[in-house]
Amino acid sequence: MDPQRTLRRPISCVGIGLHSGNKVQLSLKPAPADFGIRFRRTDLGDHEIPATVQHLAGIQLATGLARNEVSVETVEHLLAALVSLNVDNVLVELNSPEVPIMDGSAAPFVYLIQEAGVKSLHAPRQYLKIVRPIAISRGDKRIALYPSDHFKVTYSVSYDHPLLRHQSRSLRITEDSFIDDIAPARTFTFLKDVEMLRQNGLALGGSLENAIVLGESGVLNNALRFQDEFVRHKILDAVGDLALVGYPVIGHLVAHRAGHALHTEFAAKILEDVHAWRLVEAATESAPVVAGLPASVPRLAN
Repeated sequence: MDPQRTLRRPISCVGIGLHSGNKVQLSLKPAPADFGIRFRRTDLGDHEIPATVQHLAGIQLATGLARNEVSVETVEHLLAALVSLNVDNVLVELNSPEVPIMDGSAAPFVYLIQEAGVKSLHAPRQYLKIVRPIAISRGDKRIALYPSDHFKVTYSVSYDHPLLRHQSRSLRITEDSFIDDIAPARTFTFLKDVEMLRQNGLALGGSLENAIVLGESGVLNNALRFQDEFVRHKILDAVGDLALVGYPVIGHLVAHRAGHALHTEFAAKILEDVHAWRLVEAATESAPVVAGLPASVPRLAN
């Protein structure tokens, strides 16, 4: 049996919301089996929002969730860290509408999880194993899942920028590969878009400390962490968004120029296409967990 897992102890941090610019206190707390990943807004009467596609809301440059008019934004980096480190059950408390951006990557959340520690629970984990291809496309944006014996992501991006004409990467996602190769990759934006974003009330907390900024001739930050940091961050986003499926996925995810809107639309489509997958109680050896909600949690929570 592959057991569900949670944190050994609570842990907290303080950061800034990327789009709101507000100071945010975030706490990660252990949770029982079959609890799943839930967000709790402590500033609004402790309302909880399950991290599932049924609660998607406000996909605009980041992934947001809402329930009963209570929302939480920019959840994807934290979700990617939790599920890639095999945390199935956790309560995420926030005193603000947005998860803090930290340094723009998932690495600070990996650090928090490692400091808190992870422990097994006395309940089995279930996996969603892809048995038939699933795909959607929107113009030149494409995303698909194919049968595989483990979780793998192949991603490609292309932009009208001299440093970012085309990047692609294919990687089997395990706990170690996520920590070493994906988690440190930071979010990015183009200098020409920053003013427009701020005029629209977005990226108010953005800076060179928490995002890669691309000018006309190069990166304004000191240096990239990886030569292909941009596509690695897209993989990070995809892992976090796919967590909203609610099960660990066993399959090969292939995406081209997809973003949060297409990732999350695809997550919903996976659940709808019930003939393309089956639930299993054991993954192949060393297979990763890429979604955090156990199967026994109701799919359509209110």
